[in-house]
Amino acid sequence: MNSGLQTLHLKLKVCGLTKRDQIDELISMNADFLGFIFYEKSPRYVLNHLSLDDISTIDHQGKVGVFVNEEMNTMIEIAKNTNLNFIQLHGDENADFVFELREKLRPETGIIKTIRVGNQKPKIKNQIEEIINQQLSTVNFFLFDTDSKAFGGTGKQFDWSILNEFEIPLPYFLSGGISEENIENSKTLKHKPFALDINSKFEIMPGNKDIDKIRQFKSFLQRERNIL
Repeated sequence: MNSGLQTLHLKLKVCGLTKRDQIDELISMNADFLGFIFYEKSPRYVLNHLSLDDISTIDHQGKVGVFVNEEMNTMIEIAKNTNLNFIQLHGDENADFVFELREKLRPETGIIKTIRVGNQKPKIKNQIEEIINQQLSTVNFFLFDTDSKAFGGTGKQFDWSILNEFEIPLPYFLSGGISEENIENSKTLKHKPFALDINSKFEIMPGNKDIDKIRQFKSFLQRERNIL
């Protein structure tokens, strides 16, 4: 999984979606994952724009619901009512919480655990290793994002080199200020990402995506696979 990525299909997740016409365009261009934020404090809170029924009718196999320290039963109910394929835990959910969630979720619903990466390298390395070891058996993917009080959407890149400091035993999403200008830096990663997660760098304003820019980025990735 972590070598020879240039011969594989690097997947793309577009997060913070709020507009049905843009969602349909992303589906038509074969975006692999569609991210819907169910965090009320986010400017991309999807339920301000789309209903649970609206989301349930979206025909796609990569619908991801993003939650931040949400009540377990609320997540399970939303996942059921919207036909989510994945739940992304973007808060401070501990191993016991994730284990219980895994037991209660439908077996076909995957779990993505976000690990927020700050700037204190030695401390962060130990914290990341602990999260990985504790949650390895209960999640399907990890997602590495820039740490922030707003829980993401900062448009800022963390120091990707920290990912070379430890083993990443599951496929992972790389997030945090990804753009065409900085993605070439990922060639230094020993453990290559399974997917890229893009958001604020590809927006006109929060929740309103620049579809042309996303299309150009997707074409760029297809042309430049040898850099990743």
